[in-house]
Amino acid sequence: MRAAVLRDGRMVYRDDVPEPVPGPGQVLVGVRACGICGSDLHFASHGDEVVAMTAQVAPDAGGMGVDLASDVFMGHEFSAEVLESGPDTETPPPGTVVTSIPVLLSTTGVEPIVYSNSTIGGYAERMLLSAPLLLPIPNGLDPKHAALTEPMAVGLHAVDKSGIAPGETALVLGCGPIGIAIIAALKSRGVETIVASDFSPKRRELATAMGAHQTQDPAQGSPFDTVKPAVVFEAVGVPGIIDDVLRRARPGTRLVVAGVCMQPDTVHPFFAIAKEINVQFVLAYNPEEFGDSLRALAEGEIDVSPLITGEVGLDGVGQAFDDLSDPERHCKILVTP
Repeated sequence: MRAAVLRDGRMVYRDDVPEPVPGPGQVLVGVRACGICGSDLHFASHGDEVVAMTAQVAPDAGGMGVDLASDVFMGHEFSAEVLESGPDTETPPPGTVVTSIPVLLSTTGVEPIVYSNSTIGGYAERMLLSAPLLLPIPNGLDPKHAALTEPMAVGLHAVDKSGIAPGETALVLGCGPIGIAIIAALKSRGVETIVASDFSPKRRELATAMGAHQTQDPAQGSPFDTVKPAVVFEAVGVPGIIDDVLRRARPGTRLVVAGVCMQPDTVHPFFAIAKEINVQFVLAYNPEEFGDSLRALAEGEIDVSPLITGEVGLDGVGQAFDDLSDPERHCKILVTP
C-alpha cells in the first residue's frame, strides 16, 4: 500500500506499507482527502521536543510512545470511504463516505491517530477507523471539504470556551488555519464585530473571506490601538504574544490561547492581576463540537473552500510540507491519495 511517512524529519513516499486489517469494532476505509495540519509541520521539525514534553504531561502513559528513529504515520484531518468491516462489526454500507474524530479503538486500548509508528493516518491510501465513532458525511458535502471538519472543530472549541456573546468584539491574533477556523466559528455564532490581525496580506484577505469584519496589519501598529475587544484569541503560538496581550488589553478581557507555543515564554502576571484578565488555554475539541462542525459544513453555515489552496498526491506530501512555510502561497493543502 502507498503512504507518505515521516523519516528523519522529512516526509517520504512509500509503496510497501502493509495493508491494515480491521479488528473487532474497526472498519477499513479508503482515504478520500486529508488536510496537512500545522501541528504535523511542527512535529516534522521538532518531533523530539514534542515527544519529550508530552512525556512530561502524561508520564504514566509513556508520552506519545513514538520512536523517531522509525517511520512515523501522520494525518488526522480526513474524510474516507467505507471499504470493509472487522469481525462482528456493524458499520455503514461499503461506499459510504465518512469522517471521524482521529482516534482508533482496539482490544488493547485507545490510539490517537496523530503520530504513530503503527497506526496509519490519513497520509495513506487506506487506514483503520473505529466503527462507533464514524460520522457519515451528510447533504452531499464534498469529501475534500469534509476533511476540514477537524480543524474547524478546533476553532469551535476555542469559541465555546470563550463564552463570547454576539454583541461582544472579538480580536483574533494570527490568521493561519486555526485562527481562520476561530473566525469561521465566530461568524457562525453571530458575533457582530470580528477583527483579525496578521502580517500576511494573503492571510488577511482570507480572514475577510471567512467572516472577519476588519483586518489589521500589526506591522502598522498594535490592533489594541484601535480595537477594544472583550475577547482576544491568540492563534500565533510564539513567545511574547501572551505578555503583549496582557499589557495592552483592557480590564476584564478574556484571553483564549489556541496557538501552540513550544518554547519557554515569559509573562508578567501583574498585568493580568491588575486588570483581572481571564486566561484560558485550549486544546482540540469534544465529540459534540466535532459533530457540530460537520453539520455546519454540510448545511452551508461555513464554507471552507477559500482555505484550500493546493492539492497533492501521496508522492507530493514532502514538497507540500515545504510549500506551506510560505503564508503568501498556501493556507491548507489537501492530500488526495
